[in-house]
Amino acid sequence: MMNAENIKSQMRKGYLEYCILLILKNKAAYASDIISELKEAKLIVVEGTLYPLLTRLKNGELLEYRWVESTQGPPRKYYEMTEAGNAFLNELEIAWQEINEVVDKIKTSNY
Repeated sequence: MMNAENIKSQMRKGYLEYCILLILKNKAAYASDIISELKEAKLIVVEGTLYPLLTRLKNGELLEYRWVESTQGPPRKYYEMTEAGNAFLNELEIAWQEINEVVDKIKTSNY
């Protein structure tokens, strides 16, 4: 028997990085800010999931980070997009559009 949770998990992995890049498109953000925005959009992510993704995006030169002094505790690491990250996000946006068009076409077809 197929397990919908497994499929949902695979789908979620596929669009999580896209969502992170969308959040960082216009402004730098601290990891907990990213988690808050994802939660607000009903996409629940824990730090243990987010940090490896941020590291992978940074290693892929799509993100960079800078340290910012904090009035409450240690300095914070703020992530921001690179030029390569913006170009990659544009490609993902085109791919997302194509996926949506295909799914919508199939959902509304009369086969």
